[in-house]
Amino acid sequence: MMTTSNSDSPSSPNNEESTEETKQERAAIEEKIVNEEYKIWKKNSPFLYDLVITHALEWPTLTCQWFQDIEKPEGKDYTIQRLLIGTHTSDNDQNYVEIANVQLPKSDSDIDPRKYEEEKAEAGAHGESRITVVQRINHDGEVNRARYMPQDQNIIATKTVTGDVYIFDLTKHPSRPLAEGVCNPELKLRGHTKEGYGLSWSPFDKGHILDASEDTTICHWNINGNTRETRTMEPFRVYRGHEAIVEDVAWHTKDPHIFGSVGDDQKLLIWDVRPDRADKPVHSIIAHQSEVNSLAFNPHNDFILATGAGDKTLSLWDLRNLKIKLHTLEQHTGEIVQVEWSPHDETILASAAGDRRVNIWDLSRIGSEQTAEDAEDGPPELLFMHGGHTNKISDFSWNPHLPWVVASAAEDNIIQVWQPAANIYTIDEREIPADELED
Repeated sequence: MMTTSNSDSPSSPNNEESTEETKQERAAIEEKIVNEEYKIWKKNSPFLYDLVITHALEWPTLTCQWFQDIEKPEGKDYTIQRLLIGTHTSDNDQNYVEIANVQLPKSDSDIDPRKYEEEKAEAGAHGESRITVVQRINHDGEVNRARYMPQDQNIIATKTVTGDVYIFDLTKHPSRPLAEGVCNPELKLRGHTKEGYGLSWSPFDKGHILDASEDTTICHWNINGNTRETRTMEPFRVYRGHEAIVEDVAWHTKDPHIFGSVGDDQKLLIWDVRPDRADKPVHSIIAHQSEVNSLAFNPHNDFILATGAGDKTLSLWDLRNLKIKLHTLEQHTGEIVQVEWSPHDETILASAAGDRRVNIWDLSRIGSEQTAEDAEDGPPELLFMHGGHTNKISDFSWNPHLPWVVASAAEDNIIQVWQPAANIYTIDEREIPADELED
């Protein structure tokens, strides 16, 4: 009779210790790789960027969004713009919704875009370039997502860990919060049993907001005219069509009745909110071979949208024929967590992923000729890869006033404001000799 010693047992202490040691070794190797990549990025930054501002937050933020306003102080060579961010603290530390001022050099200033500060990892910046938190509002738990109402930027919606959506009016809160840590939103939107991340204000109907949840539903509220003393509101409609977690939701940018949603059931659903059509999605397709994490409608085009997924790919779709995928964008090495179109150019799209990268794509270059050497760096439509973060990207936002300027936040507590060098996105099309083309 053969016996097996405890040392050979899968659950033995020795095997558990070995597994833990292996995990630690892998983590150490990964950390070394990340650090080496970051050193290379810092070394090359002066040649790749016209602007890089790096700011270390006290706590990481899971969300960031540029406000629409811009201030131009008289006699200064910089402008001031605002960012909406939040906190994700540890233990029992207080969480906040935060408004940050960002000082950016004017495009006509005399700042040398090749000036680079090694210690701060900043390029094209100057002594005035910085990010400063100017308002802080108490929040219950971390801020999963925060977005302002497009018709009134003082109205902020946040996704909470309880599943509720909080509504804050910035004008009714001081710049510094109450010391006792009481969270006092103007309104609490109820309707979910679990948390989520997807959040979208209607660009057409003031006060209408959608959110996505892990409970597989989408809630739709209209916060206009709320006078309830309890300051809570139930949704006027709940959309049920997904069979798993709903990861993201977005209103159409051209049609006030249409929105889309994506989820862990691999599906992209298109909805029509008109009463006679709202009981089920008008379109339902399997969009990816894994969970779908993000979607965005093109603000310049009535029909085009993009989705990003855990399969590390981006997909482009035409609403007129969702049976056929227009194109697949591939280069990320981690699951894609967000996709957003440029507000300035119909063909420019950005994506963020778990590989610590924000990629910028130019769809007008799809199918362009490439040399074999260029093809090794990625497909022709891959315009730029931002590699300034050392941890997973949480959120990013295109600047509404400055083309090619992006703010990105990561789990390493770092928020960066950056702009690729102009020669990267203004290269004239050139004829490539036949002997240089990729076979």
